Amino acid sequence: MEKVKTANKESKSPVSFLKNLLIARWRSLLLLLIGVYLPLQVFEILTVKIWQNQAGLPWDVPILLAVHSTVNPQLDVLAVALAIIGLPWTAIPILGAIALILLLQKRWRSLAYLLTASVGSIIINRLAKELMHRVRPQLWQSIAPESSFAFPSAHAMTSITLVAILLFLTWASSWRWLVLMFGSLYVIAIAWCRLYLGVHFPSDILAGWMVALGWTIGVSLIIKPYGTKAKSVDGDRPEDETTLLPEERKLVTEE
Repeated sequence: MEKVKTANKESKSPVSFLKNLLIARWRSLLLLLIGVYLPLQVFEILTVKIWQNQAGLPWDVPILLAVHSTVNPQLDVLAVALAIIGLPWTAIPILGAIALILLLQKRWRSLAYLLTASVGSIIINRLAKELMHRVRPQLWQSIAPESSFAFPSAHAMTSITLVAILLFLTWASSWRWLVLMFGSLYVIAIAWCRLYLGVHFPSDILAGWMVALGWTIGVSLIIKPYGTKAKSVDGDRPEDETTLLPEERKLVTEE
C-alpha cells in the first residue's frame, strides 16, 4: 500500500511528469530541435547578415565564380532545363495531381499537410523577398536572367518543399528511400543550376533550404501526415484519415 501511495505521489510531481514526457516524446523533441529550430536559426543569421550587407557573405562571390568557371554549351542547356523544371509554377501541377489523389482517397490529414506546407512556403517566400529587397548577382550576363528579388531562392524553397511533402506522404512505405535518394539529387541539381546561371548567391540558396525545411517539418509535427497506418491488417483499403489521433481526441474532450 505504501508503495502505491509513493508511486502516485511521484506520478503527480512536476519532475516525474517532465521526465515521463521527455521519455515519451524524445523523438518529436529531437526532430523539433534538428529539423525546425536549427534551420530557422541559420535562416535568421543569414537574414541579419544580408540585411546589414546586401553584397552578401564572404563566400558568396568565390563560390559563384568557381561554378561559373565550368561553363560550356552542354551545361548551358542542362542549367536552363533544370531552371524550368524547378520553377514554382512547374510544381503546382504535380502537387495538384497528388492533392486530387488524396482527395479521392479521403486522406484528409495528408491533404491538409500538402496544402498547408505548399501554400505556406509560397507565402513565406514572397514576404521574405519583399522585405529583404536583395538584388540578384551581376557578375556576368546570365543566359536566363531574372528580374525579381533574390533572397531567399524560390527554386530552392520549392524543391525542398516538394521533396519534403513527398517524403512525409510516403514515410510509412518503402517508397520513402526512393524519394529521399532522387529528391536529394533533385534539390542539389536545382541549386546548382541557379548558381551556374548566376541568378542567385549561395546564401540565397542556403536560406531557401533552411526556411523551407523548418516550415515543412514544423507543419508535419502539428498535422502529422504520417500518424495513420498505411494499410489495415486484413489488407483492405487504407483507413480514412478522418479520425483524430489519441492526443488530439484528448484535447477535444478536455475542451
